[in-house]
Amino acid sequence: MKRTLYVAVVAAALTIGGGAYLRAGDTLAPHSTFVLLDGSSKTTADLQGKVTLVNFWATSCASCLDEMPKLVATHNKYHAQGFETLAVAMSYDPPSSVVHYAQTRKLPFDVAIDNTGAVAQAWGPVEFTPSTFVVDRRGRVVKQFVGEPDFAELNGLIESLLAQTS
Repeated sequence: MKRTLYVAVVAAALTIGGGAYLRAGDTLAPHSTFVLLDGSSKTTADLQGKVTLVNFWATSCASCLDEMPKLVATHNKYHAQGFETLAVAMSYDPPSSVVHYAQTRKLPFDVAIDNTGAVAQAWGPVEFTPSTFVVDRRGRVVKQFVGEPDFAELNGLIESLLAQTS
């Protein structure tokens, strides 16, 4: 019984991830407004012209916290070349926890809180954290990772996208 349930859960996760992967590259990033920790906002249109990583995460997600230092390193490595990172905390994440985490870790990129869940719904719906989307300069989602990305693959993709002029 446990094995059957495990197989069903894995199959469902692969179906969800696989469906998102098939859409990647053909889909414009959904129009979204991200409310940042300082109260300002950024829209998907503000990201045009930059290679952007949009990461959905939560402070209660152990995998998210494990990957965060790698996201910081990736951001720091490519930011000067026109690469942006946007970390979007899930709606169930207490805002005080998100603010505390971002401040104590001195996250060098924008952090948003998806208070209503509308952003996660528009981008997927995103149901698993971490979920990471890579968006090219033209605003197309070119790759989605469910779970921690393979950072060698991610860095190669970022380098390739940064090398493109349009």
